[in-house]
Amino acid sequence: MFQNMLSFRTAGFILSLILTLVAYFVIIHPEFFYLDAKMAVFTILMLALLGSVVQYVFFLHIWDDHEPVWNLSFFISTVMLVLVIVFFSMWIMAQLDYNMMP
Repeated sequence: MFQNMLSFRTAGFILSLILTLVAYFVIIHPEFFYLDAKMAVFTILMLALLGSVVQYVFFLHIWDDHEPVWNLSFFISTVMLVLVIVFFSMWIMAQLDYNMMP
């Protein structure tokens, strides 16, 4: 059991490390990947999303508990709360230039 869990976490660590290094090289050497600025940002966002999924699956163990429905419901509500906070923070920052005095 311990050996299986250790190999599971090691695989998660290696995947996280690979995703982080790919994101680093996309930013440092975009010409190697033939990416313009918009595609580099999109690639970084997709790698971040994939990295968060790897973290959730390999380290948070959302589906390993006796009642996975509760874990998943709390996880979804937390993600929704974070998305609302990020969306409205970006909306406020976008409106700041309109409300600034000259």
